[in-house]
Amino acid sequence: MKVEGVRMHGAKDIRLEQFELPEIHEDEVLLKVISDSICMSTWKEVKLGSGHIRVPDDIDEKPVIVGHEFSGVIEKVGAKWADEYKAGERFVVLPGIPDQMGAPGYSYEYFGGAVTYCIVPNDVIEKGCLLHYSGDSFFEVSVSEPMYCIIGGYNANYHTKAETHEHFIGAKAGGNIAILGGCGPMGLGAISYALAMENKPKMVVVTEINDDRLNRAREVISEEEAKERGVELHYVNTAKMDDEVKELLELTNGEGYHDVFVYAPVRQIAETGNKIMAFDGCMNLFAGPADSGFSADMNLYDAHYRNTKILGSSGGIKADLLEALDLIAKKEVKPAVMITHIGGLDAYADTTLHLPEIPGGKKLIYTQFHMPLTAIEDFRKMGEENPLFTRLADACDKYQGLWNKEAEDILLDYFGV
Repeated sequence: MKVEGVRMHGAKDIRLEQFELPEIHEDEVLLKVISDSICMSTWKEVKLGSGHIRVPDDIDEKPVIVGHEFSGVIEKVGAKWADEYKAGERFVVLPGIPDQMGAPGYSYEYFGGAVTYCIVPNDVIEKGCLLHYSGDSFFEVSVSEPMYCIIGGYNANYHTKAETHEHFIGAKAGGNIAILGGCGPMGLGAISYALAMENKPKMVVVTEINDDRLNRAREVISEEEAKERGVELHYVNTAKMDDEVKELLELTNGEGYHDVFVYAPVRQIAETGNKIMAFDGCMNLFAGPADSGFSADMNLYDAHYRNTKILGSSGGIKADLLEALDLIAKKEVKPAVMITHIGGLDAYADTTLHLPEIPGGKKLIYTQFHMPLTAIEDFRKMGEENPLFTRLADACDKYQGLWNKEAEDILLDYFGV
């Protein structure tokens, strides 16, 4: 069948093109992709091409489909899997496939998210990476992948118990959390999860250097909302602090932060995070740097005498994704806080190539039609020329300016999806 998608042919060489998708084998499943949010990891992948550890060397001859945060419906099921999956049901793909570096959106000729249809190989299905989904929206699945990475980050942290060799997985219950550089899309997801997690912290402090981003964060996750859920939430602009380490520590009455998450790969932020840890604190370098030589000064004295720990996390495991889906279904987290732009498949390549330059959060792409990338905050103005955007603006205004199922349904209906 003829499909349309974005494929990578080399470093910084991704193209929207039509190509032939082969018939599925009896042990494969054909997916109809509806939405795919663009991940900064994809930009890093495209920047490196075959130099990326997940990307094959022969993409100049066998280009790979990019995109790994996708959702949609099952179109066709091979005989082997006929008892497990049914055409028409919705799906979730676990993007991190156990025991291999190869992944959808990085490594496969016919398996990725930036396309109208794709094929799930047998080995991926056998590893339990094609999951059922009973929710009623597509966009929430597309942002469940970043949410599962966020949950994976929280679960990567650990703490210890005095006079034992026991390690306790996860952020410290009743502790202090710092989310540094935390008003981007992933940071907002991390704030939302901190308010929903089972072992809630006592305090969450979110730093940023831009007042507009701080104000937007307050709009979608307010201090009052956090208080209602038993968490003391602070948003602070560290650019306005004379001594950010001292002032961040003062917010905790000098105790420090038991869990520090670095959400921007900036040396100064990492060094600040290292300095504000509490005894037995754990700092997670969540934001992956593009520079393989990225480094910062770390206090190893504290690692020895104050039991501080430094680690990094990327992605999550199946249990993290299942938790993300459960929290989304229960409306206990707000993954829509990450989304700021909506577009069609024709916007995918250019948006990916220029992702760091485009302000805002997640760029959500609907793959079954063409539409320019448009900021949600611009819908009302766009409505002056196209009434579709007025309807979308009205729907988003009902939900704090966030993307939502009503808006998604309007858009999909308009394009006949």
